[in-house]
Amino acid sequence: MATIYHNHPLLHSPNTTPFKPKILCKNSKSDIAFEEKTSGFVDYDKGVHQVSTQVSGIRKDQIPRRYRLRVQGDRFQKDWSISQVVEKVLELDHKSDDVEGVLNRWVGRFARKNFPLLIKEITQKGSIEHSILVFRWMKNQKNYCARTDIYNMMIRLHARHNWTDQARGLFFEMQKWRCKPDAETYNALINAHGRSGQWRWAMNIMEDMLQQAIAPSRSTYNNLINACGSSGNWREALKVCKKMTENGVGPDLVTHNIILSAYKSGAQYSKALSYFEIMKGTNIRPDTTTFNIVIYCLTKLGHYEKAIAIFNSMREKRAECHPDIVTFTSIAHLYSVNGQIENCRAVFSTMVAEGLKPNIVSYNTLMGAYASQGMSKEALSVFNEIKNSGLRPDVVSYTSLLNSYGRSEQPKKAREVFEMMKGDKWKPNLVSYNAMIDAYGSNGLLAEAVEVLREMEQDGISPNVVSICTLLAACGHCARRVNIDVVLQAAEMRSIQLNTIAYNSAIGSYMNVGEFEKAISLYRAMRRRKVIPDAVTFTVLVSGCCKMSKYGEALEFFSKMMNLKIPMTREVYSSVICAYSKQGKITEAESMFNKMKMTGCCPDVVTYTMMLHAYNAAEHWKKAGALLQEMEAYNIQPDTIACSALMRAFNKGDDPSKVLILAEFMREREISFSDAIFFEMVSACSLLRDWQTMIDLIKLMEPSFSVVSIGLLNQLLHLLGKTGKIESMMKLFYKIIGSGAEINCSTYSILLKNLLAVGNWRKYIEVTYNQNSFALKLSRREYLF
Repeated sequence: MATIYHNHPLLHSPNTTPFKPKILCKNSKSDIAFEEKTSGFVDYDKGVHQVSTQVSGIRKDQIPRRYRLRVQGDRFQKDWSISQVVEKVLELDHKSDDVEGVLNRWVGRFARKNFPLLIKEITQKGSIEHSILVFRWMKNQKNYCARTDIYNMMIRLHARHNWTDQARGLFFEMQKWRCKPDAETYNALINAHGRSGQWRWAMNIMEDMLQQAIAPSRSTYNNLINACGSSGNWREALKVCKKMTENGVGPDLVTHNIILSAYKSGAQYSKALSYFEIMKGTNIRPDTTTFNIVIYCLTKLGHYEKAIAIFNSMREKRAECHPDIVTFTSIAHLYSVNGQIENCRAVFSTMVAEGLKPNIVSYNTLMGAYASQGMSKEALSVFNEIKNSGLRPDVVSYTSLLNSYGRSEQPKKAREVFEMMKGDKWKPNLVSYNAMIDAYGSNGLLAEAVEVLREMEQDGISPNVVSICTLLAACGHCARRVNIDVVLQAAEMRSIQLNTIAYNSAIGSYMNVGEFEKAISLYRAMRRRKVIPDAVTFTVLVSGCCKMSKYGEALEFFSKMMNLKIPMTREVYSSVICAYSKQGKITEAESMFNKMKMTGCCPDVVTYTMMLHAYNAAEHWKKAGALLQEMEAYNIQPDTIACSALMRAFNKGDDPSKVLILAEFMREREISFSDAIFFEMVSACSLLRDWQTMIDLIKLMEPSFSVVSIGLLNQLLHLLGKTGKIESMMKLFYKIIGSGAEINCSTYSILLKNLLAVGNWRKYIEVTYNQNSFALKLSRREYLF
């Protein structure tokens, strides 16, 4: 019995008709021979169904007379069915020569009509090595006759495995055997070249087909359009589609999907959406594949709400097209790009709940979402899910897990995953090496990052701009000026052209190490090489100038940014406000702040903090206090730095009571207290003469005396002594000594001054003795060092 399989997805094209073999026997007695029995099997998890056709083998009485005696006299000859022959061939090692031995014991080899059935069934199994061995054996048989359908099956199999050169060789070989190629032959050959991205070869094959007076079918045009579109040549794909219509072959749903995919491959996302709108005006209804491409394009354009709306419409009960694994994976990727990890996980769980079995791409998408946020535990959990589900983690899976450890400051574990990937017989790719460089570089291990770069080159993988950007960012983190120069020289030696991102990393690294002149020189080189700066470039330049107190230069870069009509960012606005305030230009700072709000760029807590410092520098205390109400109106919670600036404004503006109110506000919102906060609170208590609150504040600060600054502790001692609370002052002093906090000579001076003022000679002599001991220890320490 022979088994002929027809595998295709459940959502197949309605224009495709299943192939049904038809075998005619001249002998009337051979009606039982090659009788077909069809059975079916459906796998809902994989989304495919399988139809098998059992074909009976040849009988001994049907063997030609000249072979019959030879068979009857050989007890090793076997009358196997074709299915049994295929099973025995597939059990063999394709590298061995036992295939010929098995086939020579098969009686059915004497019937020429068995050869097409044998090669068809074995090619449908997908084993190209066994198919080649059987095909070579067939050509050595005396009763073999070359046929076009046999070559078509072999060419299709080679196309499926991307063996393009071998498929083209079969095309020329069949013509030597005087087999004339038909439309199916050209379709298979065009498909083979389209899969490997050789679209020009596919176009030449189409021209040869027309010269042979073979009419192209719709499948021919679809294969040619796909060959152009998969290579990103969407213009050529449109030309073929136009020619297809001119020749009277109308496009179908498959054609439209291929055109949309061509736009997608060519990054023409807006054109893809426009084509989709035109497609909706025809009688052809889109399917799930169409909507998947549209969702992908909407995601790339940032139209997230529209993509989610299409997804929700597909999930409705009355929808004609329901989401598949690709749809759910695309939506999960959308949430991952937006940093909405919980929604990404929810989409993944919904996909599983609806009976869809996640594939490796779905798992990798979820892992990538966790990795982008440095959630290594969650990424490891998904990695283990992949193994438990029966799938094998691929390079993307290992790279995502590696990246999660790098972002969570665990470079050693990232290295373990990198070595595990090699142990699992996966070769790290360019992305894997770049992730490993980032894992070391972002954690300050620059030498290890450079070593990975060398290992990468030894493995035959050339570094790219991303590798250089990652190393430059690492140099900025490590604050090593020399290494920045070395990395730039390495990029020049390898002929790596720096893009905008690379220049931004290098300029930012120079700014971080205080190399202002080199940063400016690199910016000028960037402009000379006609690399267009973006908002990040000027953000780095303006903010870097402000950090180095070069406010004039910061404003000059701001003017250049305005002239180039580059959109402003919050960081630039905040830096420019800081530059104006440091130069005493409060009017310009206010104007910039108002312009920021008018342009729709909402200020954040950093911008408000800059304005608070600007108002404090200009002694506009009331305006500074009004900013707190504005922040509450915009639902912006102040941080510790903003609160300290507000408290300073309240104290300087003779409104210390608001300082204590703001302190209660900070306790309610769980905003941490700093030395500056405590200093302003103590100053407020002093201005209000609220000594009880000061005592309570000291009790609150007592657990953190060891980390509080000396200046704040001295201020507390001074205020207690000034109010005449000498006992409280001395108790506080002993608590400070007991906590292990460092004190200085000013501490003893404050104590002695206050003790002398009240005439407490006993304590005065005791403190004087302690002061002399402290001075002696201090002098010994200075001598040792």
